[in-house]
Amino acid sequence: MSRYCIIGTGRQGTAALFDIIKFANPTKILLIDSHQESLDNCINKIDNAINHDISIESYLVDLSNENQIVKLLKSYDIMLSSVPYFYNLELTKIAIKSKTSMVDLGGHTENVIKQLKYHQEAIDVGISIVPDCGMGPGMNITMALLAMEQLDDPRDVYIWDGGLPKNPKPPWNYSLFFNINGLTNEYDTNAYFIRKGKIAEIECFEDIENIYFDQVGDLEAAVTCGGLSTMPWTYKGVLNTLENKTLRYKGHWDEMKAYRQLGLFKNENIKLNDTKVNIREFYHHLLEKQITSDDKHDICFMRTLAKGIKDNKETSYQCDVVEEYDDKTGFMAMEKWTGWHASIVMQKMIDGTINKGAYPIEKALTGKVFYNEAIKRGYNIRIKEV
Repeated sequence: MSRYCIIGTGRQGTAALFDIIKFANPTKILLIDSHQESLDNCINKIDNAINHDISIESYLVDLSNENQIVKLLKSYDIMLSSVPYFYNLELTKIAIKSKTSMVDLGGHTENVIKQLKYHQEAIDVGISIVPDCGMGPGMNITMALLAMEQLDDPRDVYIWDGGLPKNPKPPWNYSLFFNINGLTNEYDTNAYFIRKGKIAEIECFEDIENIYFDQVGDLEAAVTCGGLSTMPWTYKGVLNTLENKTLRYKGHWDEMKAYRQLGLFKNENIKLNDTKVNIREFYHHLLEKQITSDDKHDICFMRTLAKGIKDNKETSYQCDVVEEYDDKTGFMAMEKWTGWHASIVMQKMIDGTINKGAYPIEKALTGKVFYNEAIKRGYNIRIKEV
């Protein structure tokens, strides 16, 4: 029994809270956010989704107020940062000062690399720090490990994942289920894979391929950035191939390519009729309202494939899982996969499965440990030799 804190009570933080209440047996929970409406919505949703008698405290806090956050955290064992990625480095420093273990939703590899440099300081104060939890990076990496663990000597690993509206509406056939800044961040710059045993930098939207799922037929998979985070460097010299692609309905990638070629992803200011305009902010202003939907019925897909040697023979294992919106709890598939993966990592810190220090997700949580926890939560993970 431990004391949990969630900083950022939006969709993913609320889903993590649900899982903590249901599976972690917490003695006390602290919620921190900079918006009262978010705190109220989170608590109301939880009260409607699950019966509980857990003591939940909430505080309205400016995230720039380091001293106040440190003071609040000192009496808690672990926190989840489910705020935008650019807060996570400062929250890592706060975790060290307050001696509070930390999990976050990651999403920015350069940031994560800086966080991992606090490994020894985390050990010294007796805490664990694991960035990059959630759906991707996070669960996608853990599911890749699950496929790899079926082999004696994994050599080539492929990951496909994506969250989509179950009932797509043209012309976009896509709905925004998380902050639009995160979406553009995924679509901008380049990804890092392992190809022919070496780190390879691959431009976003390259190598488009069709991937079939029974529920929807063919989806289009393309390269996006950040999904593997630090995993290519961890497995450099171990794997011959490591790739991750994002799944979308057909036609999506052609549209995004056109927007990028037009320059709409650029995070820079231009002068337009004597007015200074940030290009990316203007693009977000136009696009966000087009792809924001009240229909919460989403569907998430994930497939990992590992090729290698088992019992001295070339063998391949594929792991598939699909998740949908839950009418009973009101949680979307993406909320569950993001919040619950983070919650599982938190609980494995508390029970001692994850050691003290700062670790990338691929070193913190094995596929087998995740699989056992996922089955408790009703995940339908299919593992098969192919």
